[in-house]
Amino acid sequence: MTAPTDDMSARRRSGGPSPGLARRGHAKDGPRGANSAEVDRQIAELADRSTDELRIAWRQFHRAEPPQGLSRDLMIRGLANQLQQRAAGGSGRALQRRLQMLMGEFEKGARSFRPGIVLKPGTSLVRQWGGHTHTVLVREDGFEYDGQRYRSLSVIAEKITGAHWSGPRFFGVSRRARAS
Repeated sequence: MTAPTDDMSARRRSGGPSPGLARRGHAKDGPRGANSAEVDRQIAELADRSTDELRIAWRQFHRAEPPQGLSRDLMIRGLANQLQQRAAGGSGRALQRRLQMLMGEFEKGARSFRPGIVLKPGTSLVRQWGGHTHTVLVREDGFEYDGQRYRSLSVIAEKITGAHWSGPRFFGVSRRARAS
């Protein structure tokens, strides 16, 4: 009896890439929305891989070297996240924008990342100013005020007051308020 050609352990022993770790859009991609058990199995196999194999898988996904100093554990978590995202159909624009910002901070040499305030789409921010009530709607791709889209609360705060303000401070969005 011969071993099946699609056996993951046989591929790993042969040095071939795992079919579950191909970059999106390549011929090696499996069908989108792979079943949960398959994704769980692929994630579990990541822990059995050597660090060099994880680096190869990272390069296949991102077409770039893993960031210098990235631990083995974080490589596994990053690859697992990629597998889950591919199975679920990807991530939203707000998350992609936040990740790009964090990546930029990391590349500039930031030692730690203070998570910013994350507002859920659909949230309404209300502020009284100059005798008027101002309402801002949080959208997936930014904010909506007076029927116009904005990427920044600070721009909206400046439009309302005529002076530069910290948008989160103007609308009372702070870590203290969020923790309660």
